[in-house]
This record gives sequence, C-alpha cells and structure tokens, in this order.
Amino acid sequence: MRGGTVAAGGGVQSVERAFELLDIMAASGGSIGISELAEGTDLPMPTVHRLIGTLVSLGYVRRLPSRRYALGTKLIRLGDSASKLIGGWAKPYLAELVRITHETSNMAFLEDDMAVYVAQVPSEHAMRMFNEVGQRVLPHSTGVGKALLSQLDDDAVRAIVGRLGMAPRTVNTITTLDALLEDLAVIRERGYAIDDGEQEVGVRCFAVPVLGAPTLTAMSIAGPTARVTLESAEQFVPLLISAAERLAKDLASNTPAS
Repeated sequence: MRGGTVAAGGGVQSVERAFELLDIMAASGGSIGISELAEGTDLPMPTVHRLIGTLVSLGYVRRLPSRRYALGTKLIRLGDSASKLIGGWAKPYLAELVRITHETSNMAFLEDDMAVYVAQVPSEHAMRMFNEVGQRVLPHSTGVGKALLSQLDDDAVRAIVGRLGMAPRTVNTITTLDALLEDLAVIRERGYAIDDGEQEVGVRCFAVPVLGAPTLTAMSIAGPTARVTLESAEQFVPLLISAAERLAKDLASNTPAS
C-alpha cells in the first residue's frame, strides 16, 4: 500500500505509531526524550526520529532547546474542535434532561486541573442556574468538578489540590483535602455528586461521571434549592445516569444522537 504499511487491524501502521507517540507524550505531562519514546513504544530509534520529525514539521510536536519534545500548539485547535463536537453531541441528552426536569443541564470536562463547561441547555424558568460554555471553575466546589475528580485516584486528586488549592466559594465549600477525599469516596460508592450551595449559595446541583468518554467528563442538573431539593435526587439521578451511559455509548461508536 502506498503511503505506509498496513497494520494487523487494517490501519496504516505509521499513523498508528504516530498517535501512539502523541499519547505517550500527553501522558508524560511535559517534555520527553527520544529514548523515552522509543522505550515506551518498543520502536527502533530511527523510526521514532522519523515519526517525531514529521510531527514537528506538521506542528503537532515542538522540539525544545533541551532537545526534548513536547506537544505542539496545533493540537490546541484540534482539542477545541473536539470539545465543540462532543458538546454538540451532548446537546440532545441535555435538552431531554431539561424537558423532563425543567432545570438547567450541563456537561463539563477536566482540563488543566479545572472543570470546564463545554455544553449547556438552560432551564425555561426565569430563576435558573447559568454557566457560560467555556467557563472554568475549581473542581472541589462544584458538582461537575467533584464528579470529574471521582474518576481519579486519591493521589491524582492530591496532586490537583496541591496545584490549585481549595479556596472557599461559600460557607458550604469543602476546604480540606481529607473532607474532599471522604466526599469523593461517597460519590464513587453512590454514583453521583452533590453541590449543596458549595459554588453558589442557593443553588443545588446533582452530577454524574460520563464513564467511558474519551476524556474525563461529567453531566449535571442544577437549579435553585427551592426547586431542586435533596429529595429531587430520586428523580434526577437516574435520568442523569441514563443520559451519561447513552452519551458514552454514542461517543464510543462515533455516532451522534439524532
């Protein structure tokens, strides 16, 4: 086949190897050397050099003065496009949640340690919860943020808290690591997170992880505490879990909901 060897699964081997290198670089959290990439892939050094050289020329990888390599800025554009795409795929599920519950529904990713809202369908009520798409919030004080953190192990959570701190947003905000880890253990066991006026006084939110999504993702329903009571979890949480499971299935199959 012209342009690359066919891999066992029917794909182009050079393309598979290039994406494998990008995955390893992303997991490194910073810069990485050619020898480390070769060890991580079991590829010969000349092959790694050739693939990295191509990725550098295309702008997907940067060569640093230290002669190490890091992800390139061109990937940011791809990431933004992917976020918008996934956010668009989520809209029918968020709209369904709003139609049934009459409260605002959101979806968020974990990006650079922050919870980032990537999609929202607002409630039709005049008094409603509203977050702008693209807004970044601290994860420890929000329902979606805690649902995102619940998908990580405790060491990863400690590292995030160490970088961000735990600034209080309200008098209800969790502000100690031990209390946060305890809450996350409950969330993992229970299957959903609660923001009970921790981000904004008078607002309550239920959130669930979207397990199996290509990046850490969470969905939520939020509204004023006068309408969204703790007892609302009996109705809201099963709806959220169902929507999250169906969205994850669509993302895995690359088939958006109609």
